[in-house]
Amino acid sequence: MIPRRCILGVPVCITIFFLQGSKAVAVSPPDAPMGSGLWLCQPAPRCGDQVYDPLQHCCSDDTILPLNRTRQCGPNCTFWPCLELCCPESFGPKRFVVKLKVLGTQSQCPSSPISRICPS
Repeated sequence: MIPRRCILGVPVCITIFFLQGSKAVAVSPPDAPMGSGLWLCQPAPRCGDQVYDPLQHCCSDDTILPLNRTRQCGPNCTFWPCLELCCPESFGPKRFVVKLKVLGTQSQCPSSPISRICPS
């Protein structure tokens, strides 16, 4: 007679054998960016009501932008809205200053560090 422990152990061993050979499949939600897998233990970044990939895009004023997008800051200057702010100076003659966005905060012109002063 075969002991009960051996009889019960065989299905467990077979199940473990099949699980080790199988590949896990990551499923993305329908509104997730292409090429994204399942992001475990982290909420997906959102811009308004859309999910975006922070390695390729940023959220600026509830708009998803590519990281390399540039915009005009004053008449003679460009800046990256994903990484910088365009700040008009209110004192003296009208000039523009590009300031760095501080990661993890709601960046604003008065409190952000200066990146560069735009030429007049």
